[in-house]
Amino acid sequence: MKIHNKSINILIYYWLLIIFLLISLIIIVGGLTRLTDSGLSITQWELFSGIFPPLTDDKWNVYFNSYKQIPEFKLQNYSMNLDEFKIIFWWEYIHRLLGRLIGIIFIIPLIYFTLKDGIKKNLKYYLIFLLICLQGLIGWFMVKSGLSENTDVNHYKLSLHLGLAFVILSLTLWN
Repeated sequence: MKIHNKSINILIYYWLLIIFLLISLIIIVGGLTRLTDSGLSITQWELFSGIFPPLTDDKWNVYFNSYKQIPEFKLQNYSMNLDEFKIIFWWEYIHRLLGRLIGIIFIIPLIYFTLKDGIKKNLKYYLIFLLICLQGLIGWFMVKSGLSENTDVNHYKLSLHLGLAFVILSLTLWN
């Protein structure tokens, strides 16, 4: 289904290009998060308050003390200090921040395009947005799987998380 307004088509093209690049970047950062064993460093979801990183020593200690309660710290990283924790924290934080950024950069233009052309012409983009939201939820369930008994996340959930990222990337490119 083509949108007949050429200027809207150009805006949609650049919007989806930006989303495609951001998704590519988050896949790379997610891989580095996995390779550096950083994915369990943030033990709470904090959908809105998690936008801001810890800025005080007290806040850093809250995050580090939460990390000290999980098996990964107790069994593998028991000698880790706060400075070492900050390194793994930043990988996970950047990954989650990119996820939020993708959601915001996706939904705001989508609302604009819906107001311009109606929901029927943009239904496929709403599907992509729902998949982006589902991706965040799956990501949290994946992290949660490594917080109680394991020192790593569940590999099936990790595969689902990565696979869905490639589906979203493909749908963005397709459109």
